[in-house]
Amino acid sequence: MKSAYLWVDFLTIIIPLVFSFHPKLNFYKNFKPFFFANGITAIIFIAWDVLFTTIGVWGFNPNYVTGVYFLKLPIEEILFFVCIPFSCVFTYHCFNIFFSVNWKSKTEAIFISSIAFLLIITGFINLSKLYTATTFISLGILILFLKYFSKVNWLAKLIFIYPVILIPFFIVNGVLTGNGLEQPIVWYDDTENLGIRLITIPLEDIFYGFELILLNIYFYENFKNKFSNTN
Repeated sequence: MKSAYLWVDFLTIIIPLVFSFHPKLNFYKNFKPFFFANGITAIIFIAWDVLFTTIGVWGFNPNYVTGVYFLKLPIEEILFFVCIPFSCVFTYHCFNIFFSVNWKSKTEAIFISSIAFLLIITGFINLSKLYTATTFISLGILILFLKYFSKVNWLAKLIFIYPVILIPFFIVNGVLTGNGLEQPIVWYDDTENLGIRLITIPLEDIFYGFELILLNIYFYENFKNKFSNTN
């Protein structure tokens, strides 16, 4: 059981990694922008993770990790910030190849702004709950930044794709939070979140995961354009 979290990481990335070399997908050609983007995002989220682990917002069950630690985090947790984004950005890449999503600009603006403001308001209402407040407020601000400052053209598309991404997310995060195990691999102090669980998964994890993917794709698209312009 010491390798349980490591197996979760491995099984999350192996299929997308193999199919990255499929001739109709060719995601391997975008490995460079992905890993540059992922490096920046991982630093941000690892810093967040270290802080919340240190103050006890969440933690890791030593029965399910190998015992190798970096910055007080199990090495499996560090790998999580590579494996999960890789799989999700791969899904985003595939969706761009096979599907097209077009929203009316006014509808998109109303929808995205409403989500962002609802997140920010919910965060401020729950300032005493660190996981809830930090996740909701930061995600709301990030969404508004991307929509109105960076003016990205893929935000609505990602919101549309995210329910598809949530399917494997529920499997992976369900295992991490204890579904099918005697104890959770990752535990949470429920006084720091809303206490709402989707089976075993804290509600905040859905928004935390979205912010993780959102930031990865933001940097990924920027680096992809930068590298394509230099060729």
